[in-house]
Amino acid sequence: MTEQPPIRTEGHQARKTTGPLGGLRRPKLLIRAARLGLADYSRTRDLKRIMRVATLPAPTQAVRDLIRTEAEMEEGRQTGLSTYSVIRHVEVMIALLAEARLLPQETAEG
Repeated sequence: MTEQPPIRTEGHQARKTTGPLGGLRRPKLLIRAARLGLADYSRTRDLKRIMRVATLPAPTQAVRDLIRTEAEMEEGRQTGLSTYSVIRHVEVMIALLAEARLLPQETAEG
């Protein structure tokens, strides 16, 4: 795997400073759990299940869809939605971080 991009921590929130996830601000514990899960992530095994699709999308499409899914989950977390699942949120975050690493360098930077 490639080197992990820097994440700046401010209070209980963590914010990635570069790439397509540059504006992402999430609780430090959620980011830490996702980072730990990266070691066991397998794109072919996990991505179809996490994204609930039949075929593997390209990394750019996967990141786009995962950002949308994660934003919906974050809204559910913040509003206390009864169907919110912290386990699923961590899984989506793991996939999002892993797929972002697969993006071409120019896409990852901006």
